[in-house]
Amino acid sequence: MKVTVLDDYQHAFEGSPAIERLRQKAEVQIFTDKFASEEELIHKLKGSQAIIPIRERTRFAAKLLKALPALEIIAQTGNHAYHIDMQAATDAGIVVTLAPGGNSTTEMTFGLMLAVMRRIPQSDAAMRRGEWPLVLGYVLRGKTLGILGLGKIGSEVAQIARAFGMKVAAWGPTLTKERAEKAGVTYMLLEELLKNVDVVSVHLKLSDQSKGLLNESRLRLMKRTAYFINTARGAIVDEKALFKVLAEKAIAGAALDVFVEEPLPASSPLPGLDNVVLAPHLGWPTDSGFEGFAENAAQNILDYMEGKLTCAVNPDALDKRNKN
Repeated sequence: MKVTVLDDYQHAFEGSPAIERLRQKAEVQIFTDKFASEEELIHKLKGSQAIIPIRERTRFAAKLLKALPALEIIAQTGNHAYHIDMQAATDAGIVVTLAPGGNSTTEMTFGLMLAVMRRIPQSDAAMRRGEWPLVLGYVLRGKTLGILGLGKIGSEVAQIARAFGMKVAAWGPTLTKERAEKAGVTYMLLEELLKNVDVVSVHLKLSDQSKGLLNESRLRLMKRTAYFINTARGAIVDEKALFKVLAEKAIAGAALDVFVEEPLPASSPLPGLDNVVLAPHLGWPTDSGFEGFAENAAQNILDYMEGKLTCAVNPDALDKRNKN
């Protein structure tokens, strides 16, 4: 089997024990650069029976999938496959599996929280200009953290927040008071949470229900002294509205690792704000994360080669292939 790893910009897969194990059973090629055009991408993928994409860096639209008749399996790294036309993949008999990595978003959440509340990036920039800024920082201890989405990551954030001495409240579209109490947090309705907490941290999945959830009216419910942290998905918040409330100092600040459009376009006004900390989606590309991606993706392909489907999103694709 010919296996292609796409978009390994950080050169994290080369030399990985999991990839070396895969090389014993398959021909593996790894691409570390972006392709200039879709035509070049199709040429490089020609004959590949399995592809390991690094997160959402390449979009698999119907046109691209149709141009890859040899493709049998996409071992997608991460917990979702929003960028793959799933219906087109299924119709073409292409199995899509998920290969999650280690969770590093929890740590990133607190890195951003500390950075914006203690003004660490702004102070660093000032010192590099030869200044000695007099900063009033805000501590986590004693503050109330409001978590939107008490899933795996949200629950870990709650646990660490308590270690910092924070009080924790949570809301989620399916969260119940009983489940929240079991996790040791206070359940609040969304509007109640936004009005009362000192820090809002987003850990929701992107869905039709969560897209645009935090619009201007909801953002304006937050206290003027409150901070907004987003390590989930940019589209959950209305970016234009967020810029507006930040520019007006209607909230104290924000720290963002995710954006509606990534990379952040040059036209975005967010970098012009002094009360914002920006990061280029650093929550997921880590040593442990890539180790998990490689291990799970390689295992999914090895299992497939042995006639087993592991973590398949569209197992019906095999039936389609057999009919074709």
